[in-house]
Amino acid sequence: MRYLHTMVRVTDLDASLHFYCDLLGLEEMRRMENEAGRFTLVFLAAPADRARSTAERSPEVELTFNWDPQTYDGGRNFGHLAYKVADIYAACQRLMDGGVVINRPPRDGHMAFVRSPDGVSIELLQEGAALAPAEPWASMPNTGSW
Repeated sequence: MRYLHTMVRVTDLDASLHFYCDLLGLEEMRRMENEAGRFTLVFLAAPADRARSTAERSPEVELTFNWDPQTYDGGRNFGHLAYKVADIYAACQRLMDGGVVINRPPRDGHMAFVRSPDGVSIELLQEGAALAPAEPWASMPNTGSW
């Protein structure tokens, strides 16, 4: 398993970039605009992590700016922790066997979401190419919020 990023939702992208970059000292590594989803993702890294961020896309902070105004309550401004895993199906099976609900199953062989005992959302991403869809994951519905 390898740590990737922490996602934080922001309501004012310019103010957030001023804080994280100009004041805190993080550097913008890449930006993704998604017109269909109406959001912008900005990935930041500490100067000492620049080379690793460029090579591995980690460790980073992901700022998520939704273009349509939103109010975040109940901790929704904090998005999730993200980890790459060697086998997403094995990781999800191990978690499920331990009593963890798979909130967003890895139907695509690529991504899943679970929650910690304190409700922190954890994104699991398949290392490398997505695995072929497999049961029980392919037909498993989402459960709760993720």
